[in-house]
Amino acid sequence: MNLIDTHSHIYLPEFDSDVDEVIKNAGNNSVSKIILPNIDNSSLGRMNRLVSKYPDICFPLVGLHPSSVDENYTEELNKIFKVFETGKYFGIGEIGIDLYWEKKFKAQQINAFTRQVEFALERNLPVVIHARESFDEIFTILKSFKGIIFSGIFHAFTGNIQQAKKAVSLGFKIGIGGIVTFKNAGLDRVVKEIDLNHLVLETDSPYLAPAPKRGKRNESAFIKYIAEKVADIHQTSVEKVASVTTTNACEVFNIV
Repeated sequence: MNLIDTHSHIYLPEFDSDVDEVIKNAGNNSVSKIILPNIDNSSLGRMNRLVSKYPDICFPLVGLHPSSVDENYTEELNKIFKVFETGKYFGIGEIGIDLYWEKKFKAQQINAFTRQVEFALERNLPVVIHARESFDEIFTILKSFKGIIFSGIFHAFTGNIQQAKKAVSLGFKIGIGGIVTFKNAGLDRVVKEIDLNHLVLETDSPYLAPAPKRGKRNESAFIKYIAEKVADIHQTSVEKVASVTTTNACEVFNIV
């Protein structure tokens, strides 16, 4: 069995004491590749150092997370775009719009997201989208790129079935993480209606650990619990879920 964690922040300080063990544990649990989305310029050094140490396992993205967007976002974005030219990055992310905590910088988030989508399209790269209480805004922006079929992932998906189908119709995969294992979350009903060909698996480490590890620090090895839950929902084998979602991830990020 071969699994890919399509969204993991194991370069963060939460893993400073044992990141090597975390990566080893991932491998021991059939996780062959880990996609590392960036947060902002402050996280780039940490992420790239981990990639340098594990180039065959860790695959970096570059982007400005919506929670890092403020009045200085243009300067931050310009730095991100310059960094892209200095290394090998497999997509633009994590980008998007987050209106959960506050809406003070909503206009800036919209502009930052739009610019990064444009940057990705110019370079034929996938985008990894963070959408929190912002599906309407994100879909409006994406639809403004008329006729475009996108490549990318709606990360940590928590929307409804209509939103999932809309994302799929635009060319995106749906990123399924630990939330699918939470009782009463309702994500299982959405996953049941989406073909495996449109799904990828993720942990969002160190956040959102799946049951039975809920409440603990999440890590890439725990993706097996997500795969098991998706297999149960689709009434198929874990091996089938692993095979299909791994193929999907490789297609999105153009990796083998």
